[in-house]
Order: sequence, then structure tokens, then C-alpha cells
Amino acid sequence: MKSTRKRYSTEFKIWAVKTCFDYKSVRRAADKLRINKNSLQHWKNLFRDGNLQQTAGSDLDRKETAILQKELKNIRLERDILQEGACLLHQGRRARYLFIKENTGRFPVGKMCRIFQVNPSCYYKWLKGLSTSRAERRIFITSEISRIYHWSEGRYGSPRISRELATLGIKACPSLVRKIMAEQQLRWIRKLKFKRTTLCSPKYPTAENLLNQNFKAKTKNQAWVSDITYIRTTKGWAYLTTVIDLFDRKVIGWSLSRGMKAMDTSIAAFKKALLNRPLLSDQKLIFHSDRGIQYASKIFVYVLSKNSQILQSMSRKGNCYDNAVAESFFKTLKTELVNRDQYKNRKQARKSIHNYIENFYNTVRRHSALGNLTMEEFQNQQIRSS
Repeated sequence: MKSTRKRYSTEFKIWAVKTCFDYKSVRRAADKLRINKNSLQHWKNLFRDGNLQQTAGSDLDRKETAILQKELKNIRLERDILQEGACLLHQGRRARYLFIKENTGRFPVGKMCRIFQVNPSCYYKWLKGLSTSRAERRIFITSEISRIYHWSEGRYGSPRISRELATLGIKACPSLVRKIMAEQQLRWIRKLKFKRTTLCSPKYPTAENLLNQNFKAKTKNQAWVSDITYIRTTKGWAYLTTVIDLFDRKVIGWSLSRGMKAMDTSIAAFKKALLNRPLLSDQKLIFHSDRGIQYASKIFVYVLSKNSQILQSMSRKGNCYDNAVAESFFKTLKTELVNRDQYKNRKQARKSIHNYIENFYNTVRRHSALGNLTMEEFQNQQIRSS
């Protein structure tokens, strides 16, 4: 009979023990993390005796650790908010509103509203009622624009900031946001011009262009696009391969490699995409790319041909617009991240790109192709309309 006992990684155990120190109580930490108190006490004893040490784990362990570290950061933030305003839990709504207003610069408004069980739109309506003066309202909007701009690290322009304000119940059209940004000298990063990086060879056969610049997909796994770009480090070049689903523009698979072999680039990214977004039995997928040798090689064509649900498609020769979505992502990545950093080595580049894709681009970034919605908001919208 297969055991149902849950297993935890060493990184998780160490992180859980450190959480005990933050809460100064094994029981409280165990309740918060939803794990057995006795197990947590045992891990704490092992850590104290030096028998619980962190080792180099797998990609899955590192991903889990990153998620847990993010959760720990949220837990600490919630703890700090509760320490400051614990007495407000038994007071009226006005007292909670005043606390949120006074601590806006210290803590995120959304998190304070959730902890004190306050509807954000109600809070902003109350706040708007206080700011009867037009000048006071403009000062408040300016502070929110500045906060969102710095939160996005300068990646958001006026349309995305305007949309972000709207989700908070603050009405500010893009033209007003653009004017305030100019006054505050908040300059968003502009994309660079496209540079051709594809290496193709006439000795490899090419596939028909089935996509034909139709970058709209009604469902997941209808069409994927893929491409490869160069990432400079002081230790040499790294090669980033991505696979994007045209339905929600999510990067569903990517690989950062030392070399340009198909096994390390196109095949590695394709396999990760299949793992993250597997095909259903009734789905037919178009896999589109340029004519690079990593996609035209016999080994990659063979990997695709093993799945009868997948049809290969390639751009026309020298036409970068046939793969515009993949090219656009690389321009965004390099503008918002890569060109702002100087990577010492490939390990540093991998960590930076992983954080950008998994914790920003695929989660909270607003996309113009989706009507300036986040991917989660877009998917929820599709579910409601179906």
C-alpha cells in the first residue's frame, strides 16, 4: 500500500524552523504553517544540534523554497501589521480606515484591508469623501502613481498605472497619469528596436507557416510560439529559449543554456511547456517558431512528430513579424530587466530571469494584449464569459 505520509524538503524544514524563531513559539508557527507540532519541534532540535543543513537541491526544491520565502515575507508583513493595529480588530470601521490611511506609506493598502476585513473600494470611497479638495485628491493620486511606478521598477507606463489605479477604486485616465508622471519625472522604460538573432541553414527542411500572423487563440494549447535570444554575462553568453501560449501570453516553458544545441534550447523549453501545460486528448496544437536550426533540426522535428496532436509551423524567411509575439517578449524582457543589470555569471542571470518570469511577468504584470489585465484576471474573465 502506498504511503500517504507527506514528505518535506530540507529547505522547507530549515525555513519552518526559522519561522519558529520569528513567532517565538513552535505551536503558533505549526498552526500557521499547518504542519504537525511534534515534527516541527523535532526539526528544531535537529537544527540546534547541527544535523539539519541546507544542501543544493533540485530545481523543484529551489522553486518551492522561493515560494516559501515569499510566503514568509507575507507572514512577517502580516505580523507587523497586526502588532501595530491588533486593538482595531474589535473597534469600528472608521478606526480601521484611519489606521490604514496613517500607515499607507509603511504597509500595502490591499493587505491592510484584507487583515482588518475591509473592502478596498469602501475604504477608497471613504478616503475620497475626506479629500473634498481637488488639490488634496491630486496629491493622493500622485502618491499612488509614484508607489505603483516604483513597485513595477519603472516598467509601467501611464496605461498600466491607470488600470492598476482602477482596480483600487481610483479613477484616473491615462492622460492625467501621464501628466503627473511627467511632473514627477517618472520615466518608464521604452523598448529597444528589434535585432535579428536567428541562425538558419538551407540544409534543413522548413515547415509551412500555419499561424500566418494570427496571434489570437480562443483556448489554451491552441497555438504556442517559441524563440531564442542571447543574454550577455561577464563569463560569456547564455541562450534563453521561451515557449509562450498565445491564449493568455503566458511563458509556459523556458530554458537558459550555455550552448546552442537543440537539446539544451528548443527541446528543453518545449518539454517544460508540455509539463506545465499538458495537452488534452481532444486538443490540436500549432507550434510556431522561426527557421532557426534548433527548430529545423532532425532531433527537434522528431520530438514534435512523436505527438500526433502537434503541427509544426515556421515563419517565412527573414520575416520577424511572423513571430512577433515571441520577439516582443524578448524586447520587453531586455528592456525591463536584462539591460538594466550586468550579470556576473549564468547562475546570476538564471536567478534574475526566473524571478522576473515566475514572480512578475506570469503573475502580476499587466499586458496590453490582454486589455491591460493580469493573466489571472484575464483567465477569470474568460471563465465568467464561458
